[in-house]
Amino acid sequence: MSNRKGEIILEGPKGTFAIKSDDYMSRNIAMLIENECFGTTVTKIAKKYGITRSRFYQIKDEYKKRGEEGIIEKKRGPKGNSIRTETIINQIIRYKFLDPNTTSEVIAQKLRQTGYNISVRSVERTITEYGLQKKTPFVKSRKGIQESRNTSNKNKN
Repeated sequence: MSNRKGEIILEGPKGTFAIKSDDYMSRNIAMLIENECFGTTVTKIAKKYGITRSRFYQIKDEYKKRGEEGIIEKKRGPKGNSIRTETIINQIIRYKFLDPNTTSEVIAQKLRQTGYNISVRSVERTITEYGLQKKTPFVKSRKGIQESRNTSNKNKN
């Protein structure tokens, strides 16, 4: 049950078995095996694997309840967009199509009046992501304006 850099070594009567330390599920199973089969104390396991004792017990409980599904690494953080829901996005798009000249501030205010708590920045982000911003007219450079004046002056002569 020694520990080499980058891997965890389990030792038994017939040999050793190496587990990559970044393999989350195998690492968790190794902890459980060390505790249940080899009798290693939770304190030693917690120190060896760099976790707290309470985390070990959480892993153990999850494994008992749900098997391997309980100890696989799960995606962290929010699972979805909690502010800009599909309903709010649809409303922003609707307001923008009804009046293309309306500003993000006005759309945010209308949404707040209907009970949706949304910031102006979230409205702007949605408008940008869906390409709803007003197109700016093409502006010629000074050089282009000068050239077109010269061309029109030549045509008059």
